[in-house]
Amino acid sequence: MSLTDEERDRLADVVRLQPTKNGELQDAWEMESGSEVHGYLENHLKEYYYRDDDSLIRATAAANDLVDVEPGIEPDAVAKGGVPETIRVPELESRVVDVLAGPDERSQSVVRVLNALREAYDADPEVDAVRRALRSLERKNVVEVVYRTVPTFRLAVDRDEITVEIEA
Repeated sequence: MSLTDEERDRLADVVRLQPTKNGELQDAWEMESGSEVHGYLENHLKEYYYRDDDSLIRATAAANDLVDVEPGIEPDAVAKGGVPETIRVPELESRVVDVLAGPDERSQSVVRVLNALREAYDADPEVDAVRRALRSLERKNVVEVVYRTVPTFRLAVDRDEITVEIEA
């Protein structure tokens, strides 16, 4: 199957963002709904993606070979429940890793992470963007959730055990 330029670009997003959800692709592709994302995947990229046991979207080996981007994670490590050695993430996710509590520290709420980002980087991301970044890192097995009054987050691994690369 020959892919158009748009299909190839969107397939690269799937490879880069995996494991991902409809909502992340909806944001990346500026679509109106998760249903629209699902329809696009089924109609244009059906051969190149699958959903894992947790219904997360992952690229097939053929998709990885077709596009010239680095996968967001080592596919086998996270699929088997392990922590990847290297992750490639957007700048906000990289910054979250920098400010987030370590595995032996008290977990932090989304608002506390937002305030840490503001202090460390003199930046003011939206709270929903911070929440999405935390959940994306959770899906990559780099962040764990601790449920208290509200969900709180901390690194699942020591910072020196993982390499964080900012994607282009």
